[in-house]
Amino acid sequence: MKKIPKLQPRARLTLLIVLLVGAACSLLVWNPERLLSQGFTSMVPGIWAGPAFAVVFALGTLAFFPKPVLNAAAGAIFGIPEGLALAVIGTTLGAVLAFGLGRSLGREALQPLLKRKLLAALDRRLTDQGFVSVLLLRIVPGVPFQGVNFAAAFSGVRPWSFTAATALGVLPGTAAYVTAGATASSPTSPAFLVSIAAIVTMMVLTLAIARRGRRKRTPPKAVEPV
Repeated sequence: MKKIPKLQPRARLTLLIVLLVGAACSLLVWNPERLLSQGFTSMVPGIWAGPAFAVVFALGTLAFFPKPVLNAAAGAIFGIPEGLALAVIGTTLGAVLAFGLGRSLGREALQPLLKRKLLAALDRRLTDQGFVSVLLLRIVPGVPFQGVNFAAAFSGVRPWSFTAATALGVLPGTAAYVTAGATASSPTSPAFLVSIAAIVTMMVLTLAIARRGRRKRTPPKAVEPV
């Protein structure tokens, strides 16, 4: 029996891009926010509601749907303890799916890019200190979620290190949005106010980090001789 020919690296990279674009375009037809907020537990009753929510959450994450909306929906539907657990599971599952796609389809195609100094340094850091590096990238506000998924996939980080670091790293931010969603009906409650304060703090840190990054990339102006 003839073996199925293996796709070339460039073909695998193209396939990865097509899959991601298709997932993003699917949001035009399939709206996870509406599915999660409008009678989700009535559509999937009983013990299957939680697992089904986690799967929908993961697919929405993979399709670039905003995670804060999904996290808030988790809190609104299931409350804080269960909603937080399901949101972390869904987020981690979505990250693992993206990681697996990147590693199986696109890693070899992007290996030449690792010759560049920045990408080579990132690859070495993720390979040598995978758990700690992914954990920090998850905790720091403003770091693109899918960017970390694919950067890790194209490096030598171990899958279990990536998975564990993702689950732990997303916990603080996820908890804030889940709590906000669960307590939105009581906007003067301490839990809601604390969660909003945490979200605002994360936004401010994101802007500060982005501004600092732009300053580092901007070359200093030359001083004209007098």
